[in-house]
Amino acid sequence: MTSPRIAYREAEVRGATPVRLVVLLYNQLIQDLTRAAQAIELNNIEMRTNCINHAILVVGYLQSPLDFERGGKVARDLDHFYNTLRQNLVQAQFLASQAGIHQQITDVLALREAWLEVERTEKAAVRSEGSPSTKEAAAPASIVAEPERVRVDWQG
Repeated sequence: MTSPRIAYREAEVRGATPVRLVVLLYNQLIQDLTRAAQAIELNNIEMRTNCINHAILVVGYLQSPLDFERGGKVARDLDHFYNTLRQNLVQAQFLASQAGIHQQITDVLALREAWLEVERTEKAAVRSEGSPSTKEAAAPASIVAEPERVRVDWQG
């Protein structure tokens, strides 16, 4: 039997736009980092390790579909951000640094806000123009590959 939480998450993902999927991954990343900070406070090494490892996996899911050809400088900047984030998470794990985790949460929240703005713009365009073609709907997310090209076997 599927838990209500998992069923809700699966329903939210089904039919989501590429931009919405990115926002959902950012939400998961923030949740993982928040739990890692709590684990550091509780001196729970196993929970901290699991949360940071999962956060690094999520960073891989965010980074893997970047389309450098279509995304240009924005895709390169995101790639740099994700590489730096991953390095900082490894360092925070090694040092058990709650301050380091909180800084990463702040950085991820700022970037998530930018994606939320893209999502709001995309929704406004859909409302004002009626139902856009698939190509128009995907335009704001041109820095990410089409969903069928996303690698799901990334292991960190």
